[in-house]
Amino acid sequence: MAKELSDVRFLTVAEVAEMMRVSNMTVYRLVHSGDLPAIRFGRSFRIPESAVEAAISLPQSEVG
Repeated sequence: MAKELSDVRFLTVAEVAEMMRVSNMTVYRLVHSGDLPAIRFGRSFRIPESAVEAAISLPQSEVG
């Protein structure tokens, strides 16, 4: 069964960039291209931590 929404931890673009060791702009590009799922809150994005962990664990050849 899918996680309850209250169980999902959301990260900011800056937090994701720090975890992935890339720039904020790279994270925005991944979000806009659909490679990294995100939810828009007002003018900012929040990315589920599980999506970041999945993206980090992908082999380099499968990214972008």
